[in-house]
Amino acid sequence: MTTFRPWKKSSYSGAGDGNSCVEIASRHSHIAIRDSKAPAHGTLSIPAEAFTIFLETLKTHSPGRLA
Repeated sequence: MTTFRPWKKSSYSGAGDGNSCVEIASRHSHIAIRDSKAPAHGTLSIPAEAFTIFLETLKTHSPGRLA
């Protein structure tokens, strides 16, 4: 079984109990992602490099952002 570092919730999790978001955890060369509302329902694990590319793409192509 793979053990990830402690789960971290996004700072954009929302008001109140802040459970309207995803959580991430890291382990060596992989990033794990899960739904903070249903953490026991499953985890997606992807290579850290792919996750970095994914985040950079989101930043570049976010609505309202000038290219």
